[in-house]
Amino acid sequence: MQQRAAAKLPAGVWALGFTSLLMDVSSELIHSLLPVFLVTTLGASMVTVGLLEGAAEATALVVKVFSGVWSDWIGRRKPLALLGYGLAAVTKPLFALATGTGMVVAARLIDRVGKGIRGAPRDAMVADFVPAEQRGAAYGLRQALDTVGAFTGPLLAIAFMLLWADNIRLVFWIAVVPAFLSVAVLLAGVHEPPSSQRQQRGNPISRENLRLLPPAFWWVAAVGALFTLARFSEAFLVLRAQQGGLALHWVPLVLIVMNVVYALGAYPLGKLADSMSHRGLLATGLVVLVAADLLLASANHGGLLWSGIALWGLHMAMTQGLLATMVADTAPAQLRGTAFGMFNLASGIALLLASGLAGWLWEHVGAPSTFLAGAGLSVATLLLLAFRRMS
Repeated sequence: MQQRAAAKLPAGVWALGFTSLLMDVSSELIHSLLPVFLVTTLGASMVTVGLLEGAAEATALVVKVFSGVWSDWIGRRKPLALLGYGLAAVTKPLFALATGTGMVVAARLIDRVGKGIRGAPRDAMVADFVPAEQRGAAYGLRQALDTVGAFTGPLLAIAFMLLWADNIRLVFWIAVVPAFLSVAVLLAGVHEPPSSQRQQRGNPISRENLRLLPPAFWWVAAVGALFTLARFSEAFLVLRAQQGGLALHWVPLVLIVMNVVYALGAYPLGKLADSMSHRGLLATGLVVLVAADLLLASANHGGLLWSGIALWGLHMAMTQGLLATMVADTAPAQLRGTAFGMFNLASGIALLLASGLAGWLWEHVGAPSTFLAGAGLSVATLLLLAFRRMS
């Protein structure tokens, strides 16, 4: 039944999903090995890793403000998506060429600028393609395909590391190929629906237009920001497993396990969001995150570690497409790109703080404290949801 429902989604949603899939294969070929490459090959500290990951993801989320606003202003989404995916593709060779942390930082930040440019227009385009009653399924499908790429990349990384005797740089070069294929799929396979061609009058980020974003949207943005404080970079999952003695060529298995669970759950849970309380599903996802953090705080190897990693993927499947659906549902159609941009600005600032704090706690207090702090912030987000329900 789910497959029949997914087949009814427009071809543009599928094309956007496969575009994301290919870029994620490329990105995760690199990112599944990058924390270890930074620490073991380039000699970076844990604080450096945390700040880099936080700054990189925060950069992507903050840039989405401007790309989302611009897509509303010009009434076009695809050109900005092409620019973002293209910019990400041309940065991939820099990782293979890096001889110091400076080049890695530059490549990572430019790559995330590309992600930021494409993110809000792409997410708004998904909503442009489908009616409101299919949004959860559409975001779930796109996220599921994206996440297939997110576990295929690390799976290929393991195979290539075994094949080429832990030659990380050669794996980084292979990552260039799917990045450029991603741009080709977007260019040929995505055609903007007529609704996204409307010309927006005036600056969407003006005070008058921002007032058109209802209180319900700003509540979603606040919940998303607090939630992001609790969900720091997955780089710390990789480093937790390596701390437990996982061999270098098996390190990508961490992201494979997480993303297999994520991919399997994203579409059915996204479809579920079309027929149940968003607040209830989000609260359940937060409870799962608390459980994941407690398991990861308890062990860095064995069944507890891998159970924590799997639960981390499950909470992502429950919440990431759901939050996108909540933004789309609470924003006026003509300001949808702006809404995604503002939501991601709040989340970006939170992610920078979260990953920096996670790295500091890891280095100065110990790895378990990083995950315990995440559990505490998840509980705080649950309390905010409960307060909203009572108010």
